Amino acid sequence: DQLPVGEKMILINDTDPSHIFNELKEKRFGKFEWEYIEEGPEVWKVALAKKYLKYI
Repeated sequence: DQLPVGEKMILINDTDPSHIFNELKEKRFGKFEWEYIEEGPEVWKVALAKKYLKYI
């Protein structure tokens, strides 16, 4: 929730962080973008960005 809208952070992990994706999808559906930059086998890197949501 602290990540400013439109900003990205890079998550670096030594295992596949798909469990984090699943948790975010459940709790923050549609509020973030998730893009794998590197997918193992030793390092996983994910770009995580908070989306701008427009309410009418």
